[in-house]
Amino acid sequence: MSTINDGGPAFPRHAYDGHDGMTLRDYFASQATDADIADIQHGTKFTRERARYIHADRMLWEREVKP
Repeated sequence: MSTINDGGPAFPRHAYDGHDGMTLRDYFASQATDADIADIQHGTKFTRERARYIHADRMLWEREVKP
């Protein structure tokens, strides 16, 4: 099983409760537009939720790609 790159904390803060808040992956998923979701879902059976996370994974991948 591979580990999913969550991008780390989206809004880093000092957490005394052991929780660092929303991950960058969750943030990117929440920002996916209806057009992004429709483009990913086209011709597939992906749910809206899964399409959001596919979008987020693409965004994280783009951050890692070197020119």
